[in-house]
Amino acid sequence: MSGIQALERIHPTLPMRPKRVERMEFEDIRHGTQTLLANWHVAKGLLLNPTIGATRTEEDFKNHIVQTLDTDPASGWIFIVDRLNIHQSESLVRLVAQHCGIQTDLGIKHKIGILKSMATRAAFLSDSSHRIRFVYIPKHTSWLNQIECWCEHLDAALTQAR
Repeated sequence: MSGIQALERIHPTLPMRPKRVERMEFEDIRHGTQTLLANWHVAKGLLLNPTIGATRTEEDFKNHIVQTLDTDPASGWIFIVDRLNIHQSESLVRLVAQHCGIQTDLGIKHKIGILKSMATRAAFLSDSSHRIRFVYIPKHTSWLNQIECWCEHLDAALTQAR
């Protein structure tokens, strides 16, 4: 979930009165954004290893996955993600290859082998024979990704708290 905005209403909400609905100020003072990277452990029903930062880069995502893997290094992992480019990156391929003990030549990014394109990287990362793999959901199906559903609840709670 990227771009969580820190907002403050310019004026307080006016309470409900007879024949008047509650009126919420529509103008905000913006205090910047933060990026939330998190995992939802479906079987346990809990948030696992959230990280908050200023950016959402390939390096940020890779570091988040490393921290998640470190919570249970010997386990098998299945990450359900969308098709964002950072979810199909060169550094993620190298990370999975390293953690799964894969010695295959990965090739050269944009030229040859597994690293050639996002499609070849995604195919490698989603290989079901790997202990760590990524499942890519189709476009416009964020509801299939359980962390997206959790983020919707978080967003609703934050909106209501304002």
